[in-house]
Amino acid sequence: MRKKYLIEDFMNLPRLVPAAFVALLLHPSLMHAAQTASCVFNTFSAPSGYSLSQVNGVSDDGTVVGQLSDNSTLQLVAFTRSASGVITKYTAPKSRATWLNGRNATGANAGFYQDSAYPGHVHGFLLQGSTFTIVNHPNAANSWLFDVNLLGGAVGSFSASQSVTKGFRLVNGRYTTIAYPNAQTTYALAINDNGDVVGTYASGIVSNGFSWKNGTFTAINFPLSKYGTVLTAVNNLGVIVGNHLLSDAAIGFIYENGVFKNIIYSGAKYAMAGGINNNGLISGQIYLTGNKSLGYTAVCK
Repeated sequence: MRKKYLIEDFMNLPRLVPAAFVALLLHPSLMHAAQTASCVFNTFSAPSGYSLSQVNGVSDDGTVVGQLSDNSTLQLVAFTRSASGVITKYTAPKSRATWLNGRNATGANAGFYQDSAYPGHVHGFLLQGSTFTIVNHPNAANSWLFDVNLLGGAVGSFSASQSVTKGFRLVNGRYTTIAYPNAQTTYALAINDNGDVVGTYASGIVSNGFSWKNGTFTAINFPLSKYGTVLTAVNNLGVIVGNHLLSDAAIGFIYENGVFKNIIYSGAKYAMAGGINNNGLISGQIYLTGNKSLGYTAVCK
């Protein structure tokens, strides 16, 4: 399910992928077998008439955000799911598809949508209650907003050119570019309340995880992952979740103090990690046989 992190999944437009491969940047201290986390799962299904497309971030009150697919029309709509299980659907105005990716402790949601009108540009947005605010990086045809922290600092990515995508941090109206050196694509996927950012970068078919703090990049890659690593969330304690990529699957993991632990759901083909809150609650998606999937929240050790 590696396609979840390609640009066509974000905006239904083709991504230019060069033939060159990118070698994994593995620090020697990370070259060891990953452990398996001990997790207690709570699972949930999509509402009637819908399927889960993506299960992404989780806020401190246990609200999960993501995306649903209408089984009849195939339209992609965003959703929030409260800790008590109430699912609320959301569609951005004049959109073909809407995503929610992150949510902070005040209930502000970060997401993006694709225009219904040709040529279908992508726009980031913040949603708090009924207040909808579009976030477009200056002079970019497409902007994605992935997360927002408690202080209102947001992260996302923008199309810097036809073939280059860069990340950004947005604080008080000021954009700071986050672009891994010499990478064709950089996606800044999450930010914690300390301003630490995690995400993924690539210049070919291999993805690389990174953390970014005070302008300094650190590569964080799951050992010996054939197609690389995507870091999807980081909490205030510095605990990171992400996925290591196979040709047809993305397996979730926890990364803390230099140790990787796989997230395994017994009997499933694999489980992906979408978010982690400041209480250590992890959100994600479980893939079963027959293309069925469940959302989950879990506490893992």
